[in-house]
Amino acid sequence: MTELQKHRIMLVDDSPFIHKALSRALEPAGYEICGAFRNGQQAVENYGSLQPDLLIMDITMPIMDGVEAAREISSRHPGAKIMMLSAMGDEEILEEARNAGASGFMTKPFSNPELLEAVEKHLSVS
Repeated sequence: MTELQKHRIMLVDDSPFIHKALSRALEPAGYEICGAFRNGQQAVENYGSLQPDLLIMDITMPIMDGVEAAREISSRHPGAKIMMLSAMGDEEILEEARNAGASGFMTKPFSNPELLEAVEKHLSVS
């Protein structure tokens, strides 16, 4: 992947550890982290100016959770690609996130190969 082809990914999770883990997996694989935020409100405020190719966002966060942020971002940016992360595999929460505009999910913890496969899948879907 050349510099011009780098996909831009925005990270939203209240855990600095998750930010670091995601960055360590994604950057060596050729992805650019264009922004990293700690809550859904920051995601909503920055999505428009950053225009990432993919948003990877936790569901459970302070101030504004991932479901509410996904709903807001999807309404403002209908083509947004949003992949949700969650430590919970609760089907009701996942359905709520799907209805809010999320196109996929990963359950924490995850391996780097699982993450990279999910990211590539999301980026290849139009």
